[in-house]
Amino acid sequence: QVQLVESGGGLVQPGGSLRLSCVASGFTLDYYAIGWFRQAPGKEREGVSCISSSDSSTVYPDSMKGRFTISRDNAKNTVYLQMNSLKPEDTAVYFCATIPGWCMRYYLSHPEQFGSWGQGTQVTVSS
Repeated sequence: QVQLVESGGGLVQPGGSLRLSCVASGFTLDYYAIGWFRQAPGKEREGVSCISSSDSSTVYPDSMKGRFTISRDNAKNTVYLQMNSLKPEDTAVYFCATIPGWCMRYYLSHPEQFGSWGQGTQVTVSS
């Protein structure tokens, strides 16, 4: 059974940090690029970052460069999202999703291109 499970979300104060994890089971992540997306209430799903399968090249929206870092550990079948300097507007449910091969900036605004999705983890940034 193909499954992605996100974890690591929670309540954090503005300026704080969180590290999200996306663990795959039922398949190996080696051949997949992984994207992180987020969705706040009443808003569309938004691409946060993407990491390619073979060379682990990464793509970020300009608004998140420098604050968010995506990484992967294929031995653990896991992808991480390190989020620093969090802001209240980062509050959302964060999802990971798979797409074969390489990341492209195009994919961050086209979540329908991604196949398997996790159930999401809630991130709340508030004082």
